[in-house]
Amino acid sequence: MIAPHPNPAEVVLHEDVLDYTPRPKSIALARNRAARLIAEWGHDQLADDTKVLVSELATNALRHAHVRGRLFRVRLTHTDSVLRIAVTDTRGECLPCVGEPPSHGRGLLLVRTLSARWGVHVLGVGKTVWCELELKRDFQVG
Repeated sequence: MIAPHPNPAEVVLHEDVLDYTPRPKSIALARNRAARLIAEWGHDQLADDTKVLVSELATNALRHAHVRGRLFRVRLTHTDSVLRIAVTDTRGECLPCVGEPPSHGRGLLLVRTLSARWGVHVLGVGKTVWCELELKRDFQVG
């Protein structure tokens, strides 16, 4: 699944991008940073789901797409309607697949269950695995 093109009419309210060294400690750092930012951006009710999603995507990047000396990137994008979590690694040939545990683990099953959409965008070097959480809008009846 290719990442949908951003809607040009939709404004990015917040964005955060950080590269991490490919080691287990980085997963916890990315997970906790994401949860803190989401809460700061006004969506603390999504912090737990965000932690799980960042953790699963970062773990997959570390476990299945690690290249010695190369970093992985976590990007959070907050618009009016979605929170997008994207993890980029340097191995585009290692595409994720949703399998039945225990053969492939539960990571992408969790991503598929918790997110509104998810997919993969293959880059010239590497790939980005992304997912989106829909943000609830407060509608006023007048």
